[in-house]
Amino acid sequence: MTTPAPAEHPGGLVVARAGLEDWPVISGWAADEGWNPGLSDGQAFFAQDPEGFFLGRVDGEPVSAVSVVNHGPDYAFLGCYLVRPDRRGRGHGLATWRTALAHAGSRTVGLDGVVAQQDNYRRSGFEAAHRTIRFTGPAPAPTAAGLPADVGPVTPADVDDVTAYDTACHPAARPRFVAAWLATPGHRAVLRRSGGRLTGYGVLRPARDGVRVGPLFADTAEDARALFTALTAGAEGRPLSIDVPETNKPALALAEDAGLTPSFETARMYTGPVRPHARERVFAVTTLELG
Repeated sequence: MTTPAPAEHPGGLVVARAGLEDWPVISGWAADEGWNPGLSDGQAFFAQDPEGFFLGRVDGEPVSAVSVVNHGPDYAFLGCYLVRPDRRGRGHGLATWRTALAHAGSRTVGLDGVVAQQDNYRRSGFEAAHRTIRFTGPAPAPTAAGLPADVGPVTPADVDDVTAYDTACHPAARPRFVAAWLATPGHRAVLRRSGGRLTGYGVLRPARDGVRVGPLFADTAEDARALFTALTAGAEGRPLSIDVPETNKPALALAEDAGLTPSFETARMYTGPVRPHARERVFAVTTLELG
């Protein structure tokens, strides 16, 4: 898909593709909204689709942002929908949204919509699939049983297996993102195998406030608990957040048993059908910005 050329809108707004050098502005706005972005998210986000990020500027100053990241020929994900507080109510957000959506072409588009915007998203053709609940709290203390013996760090030799597992759990393959997400400095990635077969993987990353778990994909609740225990080892007491699909009851129980409490919610919404994938394995979504 060809990236739209810079487009000028009423009020002097010019919408154009954003580069990785613009990520501090976008992530800073997200932090101001309390979304707690990861410290190094931009590197992996842009690896998936470097043309999928847009900024609106007035007189050269950034005032609005949207990302529409293509994950393949049939699926895209919209996130980072932000308008600078002093520029709200002037149509900048909607103009930026419309320009960015052209990047998705005919793909089904997904998003994780905050409660205040969900009616607007419905009017734009999005339908809710399920709620996602953010659980937060201090990272739990290590269990008396210690770390699971069959959970270990993801190594370069594991990347192909992890990518295949991720593809089965997501509406589209995203190998560029997965490779970058696993290799980003500061990210801790672990996996579990049974009889040589991968039964789950997860990533913990540093954020503006504490640490975040995502994704946490696993065959069973037992696999998910083992991975969660390994991921949070060494983070005891630090602020922890994890975004859990409400439809996965064992995932909700895992968060509650860890002493975490609901603090925020979104709705996963789509403009059309998405391919079948192993939703029951999704114990935590990867990010609310890229799905």
